[in-house]
Amino acid sequence: MPLDQKNTRLTFRKLCRQLAELASKPAPENIHRFRTSSRRAEVLVAELAQERTRNDKKLLKLLGRLRKKTGRVRDLDVEIAALRSLKIPQEPVRKSQLMRTLAEERGKREKKLVKALDKKTVSEVRKRLKRTAGTLEISKNTNPLAVAMQKVTELEFEQTAVSEETLHRFRVAGKRARYIAEMAGNNAEAARLVEQLNHMQDAIGDWHDWVQLAERAERLFGGAQDSALVAALRNVTRAKFRQAVNTLMETRATLVAKKPASVTTMGRRTPRERSAAAAAVA
Repeated sequence: MPLDQKNTRLTFRKLCRQLAELASKPAPENIHRFRTSSRRAEVLVAELAQERTRNDKKLLKLLGRLRKKTGRVRDLDVEIAALRSLKIPQEPVRKSQLMRTLAEERGKREKKLVKALDKKTVSEVRKRLKRTAGTLEISKNTNPLAVAMQKVTELEFEQTAVSEETLHRFRVAGKRARYIAEMAGNNAEAARLVEQLNHMQDAIGDWHDWVQLAERAERLFGGAQDSALVAALRNVTRAKFRQAVNTLMETRATLVAKKPASVTTMGRRTPRERSAAAAAVA
C-alpha cells in the first residue's frame, strides 16, 4: 500500500493556511486544527522522509515550539469543557473557583501564544514549510499502513497490570500511527486502522484530560478527603482509566492479529536517528 503523494502535498498546504488562521485568531477550533495539522507534517518529515535537511530540522524545532504553546491552551480548553460537564450538587463555590482559575490561566497562555506568533516567526515557518514541501523525499516502497501498525504493536507492556505510564506511551504512539496511516489515502484497510486508532486515542485522551483536571483541583483544594469536588473528579478518573485500559487491550489485540510479516525500512536513517525523530513529534 504505497504512500499517497497527493496527501503529503495537501498536508503542507493545509498547515500553511491554518498557521495564518491561528495567528489572526487563536480560537479553540483554530488551535486544535493547527495542532493536528502540525503533527501530520512532523510525522512526514520526522518519521517517513528518507533523510532530513537542515531546513527540515529547523522546521521541526519551530513547529515543536508552537505546538507546545498551543497545547497548553488546548489542554485548558478541554479541562474547562470537562468541568462544565461535571454535574454534582456539592461544593458549587469551589467548582466556580476552579472554573475561574482555568479561565485566567487560559488567558495568560493565550497571550504567550499570541506573542510567539509574531510576523517574523509566522513568515519563517511558512517559508520553511514551502521549502520542505518541495524537497521532501519519501521512498516509493514505504507502506504507511504497515509502519503505522508497527508503531503500536512494537510497544511492550505488562498486560496484567497496565500502568498510567503505559497509557501515556500508547497515547503518543497512537497519534503518530494514526497520522501515518492517513497518508495511505483513500484505502479501506487504512480507514479501518485510522478508526481503530482514533477510538483508542479518544479513550486514553479522555482519561488524560480528566487526570489533569483532577490534579489541578487537588493543588487548589487538597486531596479527596478534603474536598467533595476532588473526590468526584478522582472517581471519574478511575472510571476513565478502566475504560482506557479496556480500549487499549482490545485495540492492540486486534492490531497484533493483523501485524504484517515485515515493514519497509525508513530510508537510510540509523536507529538512533529514528529515535530522535520520534521524540520530535512526541
